[in-house]
Amino acid sequence: MEYTITFILFLFIVSSLYLAIGARKIFERYALFLKKDYWTDYNIIEFLAWFAKAAIIIPGLVMGKEIWWLHFLTLITSSLLIWASMRKSLPTLIAFNTLWIGISLTIIIKHLI
Repeated sequence: MEYTITFILFLFIVSSLYLAIGARKIFERYALFLKKDYWTDYNIIEFLAWFAKAAIIIPGLVMGKEIWWLHFLTLITSSLLIWASMRKSLPTLIAFNTLWIGISLTIIIKHLI
């Protein structure tokens, strides 16, 4: 039941946002994934970093399972994403990934000690 409610709320919120912003504009941004020139070094790093974080967060939220060793991957990708964020001038991502490095190290040390 909770997954059904979550899914319905997700559809409502995302649909509302897409309609307010302009669904066509958003899907044009998604289409960038299909363009070869989009895949610069920093955009590849950003994609891998978000994918690694999702691989940790989603199982934790949905199944209550932590795949602790994936934090090695997020430690690397978060470090690289700080570099990528400098290329894109995104201070919020620099701060977020600095925090994520601390989170990853905390989880790794917790499981190794």
